[in-house]
Amino acid sequence: MAGAVFHVQSVTKTYTTGAVEVLALRGIDLELYEGELVVFLGASGSGKSTLLNILGALDRPSSGHVLFRGTDLTGLSEAALTAFRRDHVGFVFQFYNLVPSLTARENVALVTEIARAPMRPEEALDRVGLANRIDHFPAELSGGEQQRVAIARAIAKRPDVLLCDEPTGALDSKTGVTVLEALYDVNRDLGTVTALITHNAAIRQMANRVIRMGDGRIVGVEDNAAPQPPTGIEW
Repeated sequence: MAGAVFHVQSVTKTYTTGAVEVLALRGIDLELYEGELVVFLGASGSGKSTLLNILGALDRPSSGHVLFRGTDLTGLSEAALTAFRRDHVGFVFQFYNLVPSLTARENVALVTEIARAPMRPEEALDRVGLANRIDHFPAELSGGEQQRVAIARAIAKRPDVLLCDEPTGALDSKTGVTVLEALYDVNRDLGTVTALITHNAAIRQMANRVIRMGDGRIVGVEDNAAPQPPTGIEW
């Protein structure tokens, strides 16, 4: 792994609801490096999704700085953040967010039509093992296949960073392994920095690093000298 892609410095996030303040992040310091796959573990409410949203410029920190390749995202305009998300970040969520009236190919093309130097939709779908399903609609695909279409859509613009929030949360373990294989292969073959949130501690075995979060803080970091492919994980 080469240099750092993200530098997160003393980041906090406070949400205010009426008179109640909730401190979601309490001084996060973190670096994410070229080519690594990082798994974030922690209970609900530990701050994992908040941190991922800030890394992806879907939200801004209340204080602190987030640097992407030396550019401080916290000082950018909304238009510049939109361009950052479009050009550099792929998102994969627990729910697939596919357009029901579009085929797999057409769902991926929604991204490739606005990206700077995209893959062809067919190539992206082939990378996740769906070359034979490109003309199927979401209703004709299994849950795991729909999630792989979502991954193809995320990687088709060749993002520098792939942010995944519980990508297997709605899937059974067998289907989840298939989805994790797609993410593992993308990280290995394209060198895309991949950050993956999960409640499933077994998934840590496929990571280069495991970052444990609790109560808005990083409470532990574990280096994994020998990451396992998803098929080799002990479930």
